[in-house]
Amino acid sequence: MRIDIVTLFPELCDSFLSASILGRARAKNLFEAHCHQIRDYTKNKQKQTDDYPYGGGCGMVLYAQPIADCLRAVQAQCTAQGRAKPHVVFLTAAGQQYNEETAKRLASYDSLALVCGHYEGIDQRVIDAFGDEEISIGDYVLTGGELASLVVADSVLRLQPGVLAEEKGYQDESYWDGLLEYPQFTRPEVWEGRAVPPVLLTGDHKKIDAWRGDQSRQRTRERRPDLYDAWCETHPLTELPKWKRGENMRLVKAEDQMARAAELFAEGRRTVCSPVCTGEQLAEMTPDFWRPELDAEKKKGWAFYLHYNKTGEADAMVGVCHKTGCIGHLFVTESARGQGIGTKLLDFARKKLPEHAHPTLDVLSTNTRAISLYKRMGWRLDGVLTMYDPAQGAPFAVYCEELRMRYRG
Repeated sequence: MRIDIVTLFPELCDSFLSASILGRARAKNLFEAHCHQIRDYTKNKQKQTDDYPYGGGCGMVLYAQPIADCLRAVQAQCTAQGRAKPHVVFLTAAGQQYNEETAKRLASYDSLALVCGHYEGIDQRVIDAFGDEEISIGDYVLTGGELASLVVADSVLRLQPGVLAEEKGYQDESYWDGLLEYPQFTRPEVWEGRAVPPVLLTGDHKKIDAWRGDQSRQRTRERRPDLYDAWCETHPLTELPKWKRGENMRLVKAEDQMARAAELFAEGRRTVCSPVCTGEQLAEMTPDFWRPELDAEKKKGWAFYLHYNKTGEADAMVGVCHKTGCIGHLFVTESARGQGIGTKLLDFARKKLPEHAHPTLDVLSTNTRAISLYKRMGWRLDGVLTMYDPAQGAPFAVYCEELRMRYRG
């Protein structure tokens, strides 16, 4: 790959491309890089590259002519090498937001030219004439486009064959697959009382990969819900957890089963409502408090199922309504979480409603972990049922919404 940077500060850019990992790769001719001084293409004795903006305003604007002539020279050099015309990117604050997907796309070009803005900007006419796209690296303003161009150059060049020792070196990192990277640890095993997670010391790569995947998803869900939401939409669960020997579902019929369902219901509601309710409100959520609601729903046609583990303990529940095609009250006791039981129960409940091709379920907007799972299992948001606003007398301490989701397969 050939990369050209059109700039007022070629020495700054060239020194970066000659250092560290990129510098070693450049020395091995794994990519070709050229940094061009815009002033070399001016046609005035003063080597002036900018002037006041038409219409008035602060700052100075870069001339179109020297940038255009510089890009023409780059195009001629590429042609002489038998390369395709370079893909021209202008680094501007008004450009499209840069991300890893854009880096992958740019890395596929044989020749890439990055044009650095400066001062108040670049004459729009040269952007219109030569630019294939405009890119911004973030919602903030820099004094020039050099740092932005180097961010793009680094993220693109590291994807070139041989630049990194292993392809896995970038495939495991943040944003490659739409998620943030998992946390990393090195020696010593204990530092100032903080120990390395035990799973990383086991040597069991299957468990380590599972831990890293879980950490990556958790980090992204908490820190970048926008990324995680998009990831869930495009990464459906292709393999559900397997049912273990002795694990089974039973329809709630007897009184002791109903009492256990009320206990699971109460624990589940306290967990789901903890981000939006006060301590006093949560304390009221006892099995006796919720039992009348379960009894009333059963009379309306709801069927409740308990999940039993291999020791015969009921550790989760789910409800279905054949009349409405609704699934609800999917709760797993705390000690049984993280084993894929919730996934199994949702799949079980959906299959209990064969007469409803697109069943529904309701979930609080604050229950982001559940929403993410549901999306990966083929469920999609289908509207807002209720808005709970404490300022309007809602029985919650924090604003939230009850969302409806519908199975789309």
